[in-house]
Amino acid sequence: MPDLTPQEIHAAVQTRYGRLADEFKIEVAASCCNDTAEAGCCGGNDAHAEALFSDLYSTDTGWLPVDVTGLSLGCGDPLAMAALKPGQTVLDLGSGGGIDCFLAARQVGPHGRVIGVDMTPAMIAKANRNKVKVGLENVEFRLGQIEALPVASDSVDVALSNCVINLAPDKTAVFREAFRVLKPGGRLAVSDIVTQGHFTPEERANMAAWTGCITGAEDVRAYVAAIESAGFTQISVRDKANPQVELADAGAAGAEMRVLSARVTAVKPLPTPFG
Repeated sequence: MPDLTPQEIHAAVQTRYGRLADEFKIEVAASCCNDTAEAGCCGGNDAHAEALFSDLYSTDTGWLPVDVTGLSLGCGDPLAMAALKPGQTVLDLGSGGGIDCFLAARQVGPHGRVIGVDMTPAMIAKANRNKVKVGLENVEFRLGQIEALPVASDSVDVALSNCVINLAPDKTAVFREAFRVLKPGGRLAVSDIVTQGHFTPEERANMAAWTGCITGAEDVRAYVAAIESAGFTQISVRDKANPQVELADAGAAGAEMRVLSARVTAVKPLPTPFG
């Protein structure tokens, strides 16, 4: 079975999430795994999918309209790892309907700034409509790919992402771009799907499973290597269901391949002083 090309992946992801934005109904909450037309995209195990994509936010979301919370497509709570401070500039990679941007905007306050980047025009339009409903002026949404961010270098304090990097065909490019736009000392705080072990080529070629946030996921060792190659340090990867165990230094995977919702943090190091 032939490999999916980056162009095919981008087109399929854009189509799926554009449809979710256009067809969103309040009474039918969206998620990575609730499209009945693609049943089984999360591995065919409802209990496993529930563990990956449920109980996301530790922060209060009750002030957000259901148009925002109902279109939450994440697998974790990157804000819980971000340690945001008033006045910071925050970037959300793959901002969707805007939930993480709006939560971040409250934390950085009126003197802070939040930029959401998404490649799907329908999601950008939805996020801008949600912005009007929420009434936050320190948020903006930009159309673009997370592998080529429309953001200036060394301009961001914290880069967030919530269950999006697994959808990208070139994760190394994503982390290099995140590194580029972060200020020295800036932090990466990501919730994402990773694996211990590898999907087969046939599983990788399943477009529904890829766009359902599963078979685009990388083995944790490859994921960490991509972050390291971008230049990040202090890398940590922890299973949301078992956060006391550090996976960034994990050895070989066991006999059974596992899919995990991961909490990922890393730092762009400060420049080494001369002399």
